[in-house]
Amino acid sequence: MSFRRAPVRMQKPAKGSRLMYSSSDDVAVMKQLEAAHAPDGQEIDVKPILRVVEDIFVHADPTLGPVASPGTPVHGEALEDQALQASMRDALESLAFVIDRVATEIACKCSGSEDAHGSAMAILNMLAHFSWDAKLVIVLAAFGMNYGEFWLIAQNYSSNQLAKAVAILKQLPEILELSNAQKPRFDAVRSVIKTMLDVGKCVIKFKELPSQYITSDVEALSMALSHIPIAVYWTARSVVACASQITGLVGLGHGHLAATTEAWELSSLGHKLSNMCSHLEAQLGTCYKHIDEKKFMESYQSLIRLFETIQIDNMKVLKALIYAKDDLQPLVDGATKKRVLSDSFSLISILSILFAASAHLDVLRRKMVLLLISGLDILQEEIAILEQIYNEARIDPTRHDIQYEVVWLPILDPAVPWTDGKQKQFESLQATMPWYSVSHPSIIDPAAIKFVKEEWNFGEKTILVVLDPQVKVMSPNALHMMWIWGSAAFPFTIAREEALWKEESWRLELLVDGIDPTIVQWMSEDKYICVYGGEDTEWIRKFTSVLHAVGNAAGIPLEMVYVGKSNPKERVRKNITAITAANMSHCWQDLTLVWYFWVRIESMWHSKNQLHKTVDNDPIMQEIMTLLSYDGSDDGWAILSRGSGGDLVRAKGSTFVTCLTEFSSWEKQVKETGFLPALKQHLMELHSPHHCNRLVLPGAAANAPERVVCSECGRAMEKFIMYQCCDE
Repeated sequence: MSFRRAPVRMQKPAKGSRLMYSSSDDVAVMKQLEAAHAPDGQEIDVKPILRVVEDIFVHADPTLGPVASPGTPVHGEALEDQALQASMRDALESLAFVIDRVATEIACKCSGSEDAHGSAMAILNMLAHFSWDAKLVIVLAAFGMNYGEFWLIAQNYSSNQLAKAVAILKQLPEILELSNAQKPRFDAVRSVIKTMLDVGKCVIKFKELPSQYITSDVEALSMALSHIPIAVYWTARSVVACASQITGLVGLGHGHLAATTEAWELSSLGHKLSNMCSHLEAQLGTCYKHIDEKKFMESYQSLIRLFETIQIDNMKVLKALIYAKDDLQPLVDGATKKRVLSDSFSLISILSILFAASAHLDVLRRKMVLLLISGLDILQEEIAILEQIYNEARIDPTRHDIQYEVVWLPILDPAVPWTDGKQKQFESLQATMPWYSVSHPSIIDPAAIKFVKEEWNFGEKTILVVLDPQVKVMSPNALHMMWIWGSAAFPFTIAREEALWKEESWRLELLVDGIDPTIVQWMSEDKYICVYGGEDTEWIRKFTSVLHAVGNAAGIPLEMVYVGKSNPKERVRKNITAITAANMSHCWQDLTLVWYFWVRIESMWHSKNQLHKTVDNDPIMQEIMTLLSYDGSDDGWAILSRGSGGDLVRAKGSTFVTCLTEFSSWEKQVKETGFLPALKQHLMELHSPHHCNRLVLPGAAANAPERVVCSECGRAMEKFIMYQCCDE
């Protein structure tokens, strides 16, 4: 449908037909809109039509000169989309006639003397029985037909004889030759068209909101629904104004071109419509947030129900935990190292990793699964020791009756932006792991992250959750028993953990098992072995000197080993250097061994605490907490034993030195009862009934018990929160 000829000169609206831009006027317009709105309940999917309309506007694109070279075919992907064509045909069966009628009405209204408000209302009154989104898209489609016809002729007049003949009658060649003068008009129309399209897309998005997650009683949606009618009205007003501007070009001669540049009305309309669109988009964002929260809680509750329900196998639960879709393989096989390592972070590098993943979740079907859960701060020492245990357990021929796999789940805060540095850190960690790992942290659903944190108490410390083939949690954290007993803890269940503790006693072999073969050799030789720690260099010199002297006087074969402090730092390193230089005792040059010693002690506490053991009902727990309290103090400490199964005698550093210094007073007792019993007896005599211990419990505060009893005096300890930096 072509545009009719407009009056030679466009007049500003009369005072009585001014633009209704005030909020009070919008209220009045809203009453008229409501009175003329009587939808029949018919639901029509107008989104495909809007896409075609957008295709028209994009390819028309009124910039200076023709949009496309003469004779060049213009094809939009929207027109070639087969699925879109099918849905568009369905919509047009109901709307084609209406769109054509509205297009004719627009051409008539913008060619006469009607006021803009009356023209817009006349058009909307024609669409009384349609929903607001349908009204809006029909108006845009009708304008798009006329607008597209104008530019189709303009773009092809120089190469198509029919287009040329029509263009001559409309005097379009002359107008386009002098298009510099028309640039403000074209730019204004183009800007308003873009805004109208944005409004149309936004309104359709409101129509597409899933009703199962959001209803009209939600404030953001309710507010948006109340504003959509007035946005549709101003879109219709803008269509009339744009059509008038284009129609004003038809039939104008050279002498009138300069007088047709009045784009002020379009600018005002565009500004008002843009503000409305921004407001609607803000409400839409709030609606999306509400929906995301609903979906999030639904997924979280679904995970909880899955774990509470008896499962045939583990697939349904693992999909919910790791990746629920089937569009990619979510695991990387650490054994074959089939992965993509990129030098720089980009969307392409992430997609490469996702699609290079070499394993589907089916590889875990009906197997015991050990979920290694951590952030990107997991220590290389942890990975190295885990790898050793992992390989030992897998090659043991006695354990082939239980098939199991380890999967690394990197749990990160979804709100923290992903960076190039994090990408490289992730790839570096993933490359060191021989087991399966999630192909990328971004594929883990936020609901799964919440579940892992709240249901399995994952904080900052790495945990290892053991799931049986029916996804029953066999251990909420088997990492501790791995540190304590290594592959002997297989299959890493709570039952196995309890059985191992029943076989244990507080002995030196439990403290240093698997750390240093030299100590194992000493134990086999039935030597007296002293394990001591702390950071006070002067105390270390004094203690080692007096203990060597007492050992020589008592005639006992004595060896000593320095174990520093947990989280060993520079002072421990300096002490090791000084101890080695002065040949004070044996010590571990590799700080990893010092770290491992204390990790095992902390793991013993975690393991006992996980089994609900306390100093009141478990003697080993009492000794563990005593040792941890020694490490939490600023003083030195020492434990002395004989061979592998002898009793352990322990005391704080100052008490131990005092006892050794007074050796002459209990030397006679040594000959009667033996060295260790005599030492223990004298330490008890020196023991002060009133003293305090400082205890720093390892791990997250979520795992800390409400009541802790002092391992020395049995009284309840006062609870504090302690923050400790890794720096010196």
